[in-house]
Amino acid sequence: MTDEPDTPDTYTPDMATDWYSPEVATFGDRVSAAREASGMTQAVLARRLGVRLVTLRSWENDVAEPRANRLSMLAGLLNVSIMWLINGEGEGLSGGEGPAVLPQGADDLLSEMRSLRVELSQSAKHVGMLEKRLRALLKETNDV
Repeated sequence: MTDEPDTPDTYTPDMATDWYSPEVATFGDRVSAAREASGMTQAVLARRLGVRLVTLRSWENDVAEPRANRLSMLAGLLNVSIMWLINGEGEGLSGGEGPAVLPQGADDLLSEMRSLRVELSQSAKHVGMLEKRLRALLKETNDV
């Protein structure tokens, strides 16, 4: 008999009650949820942080992450801990906003969405590396 340990891509019943855990939510999910809970729009939060709206949106969409000084300001403005923003642990939102029991099939959808999010992130990094190599190659060709 072999028991497989839970991995980030494996749904467990506890995830239904911990909406902001690392296995369920991303950094961007937690930023967005905390911002909404504080009653701020993206534009208001961006202005208070001194960043462009597109920058805040990239954080909420998990395209980029803030530097340490902005992360500290972000946590303070949202009244959550830095650790909660990063990994879902510590002082943050309770997560009791959703249903206690997910409807049938929801766990499969959540698992597939998490897998796709990981794949998209990896693909975006790969595209970035390819673009960098192409730019270097083109520059090398133009310099000759």
